[in-house]
Amino acid sequence: MIEILNPADLLRARDTGALVADILRTLKSRSVVGTNLLEIDRWAHQMIVEAGAQSCYVDYEPSFGRGPFGHYICTSVNDAVLHGLPHDYPLADGDLLSLDLAVSLGGVVADSAISFVVGDTPSPESVALIDATERALAAGIAAAGPGARVGDISYAIGSVLGAAGYPINTEFGGHGVGSTMHQDPHVSNTGRPGRGYRLRPGLLLALEPWIMADTAELVTDRDGWTLRSVTGCRTAHSEHTIAITDDGAEVMTLPR
Repeated sequence: MIEILNPADLLRARDTGALVADILRTLKSRSVVGTNLLEIDRWAHQMIVEAGAQSCYVDYEPSFGRGPFGHYICTSVNDAVLHGLPHDYPLADGDLLSLDLAVSLGGVVADSAISFVVGDTPSPESVALIDATERALAAGIAAAGPGARVGDISYAIGSVLGAAGYPINTEFGGHGVGSTMHQDPHVSNTGRPGRGYRLRPGLLLALEPWIMADTAELVTDRDGWTLRSVTGCRTAHSEHTIAITDDGAEVMTLPR
């Protein structure tokens, strides 16, 4: 299903996006050496409830996970890149942590992810991984607008990641959002320009470049959810929800 939002829904999407951004910003500030992943999950739950919003994850039960997910945020550490199931793990200095959050507020979903290094000793590899995903995300947003095609976004993202020397996995990527979290169209992190669905004003897309340092192959953790690099290398993930407008693309998941 591809959902086109009306102007009232887009206003609600701005509110949802700002909430997601604010929660992620708060969680990043609280994620220090010794913070437990389960604490992060509890904080996310508390902030979602206090805002009158609903989690998109806690009851999520797709075919690729051992569901339901049962938690309120994805916490992926080091070699974990997607769908990281919160568990009893205290963060260590130098850990690369990715937080991925999707909530619904007023019937509209926003989805965003950030990656950052915990503590005071970031490795050059971690910094480079994060930088590549953030630059790829910016390129994807710049390529989006009315009349552009999904392939234009995919090509822009893939060009940045490929130029940085990272393998690109196409099993998971960006997607449409709206009244539900995962909708069409799928937005691969590499592709050919001029191909795919033509973007229309009112379309919400979650763009999410993610990479692993030396492989494109994933392995599923024993928890049935967390996706890790098959080689154990480090990973990074950046994501924004954007709205296609008459003038281009508006990033919805920015703090106010």
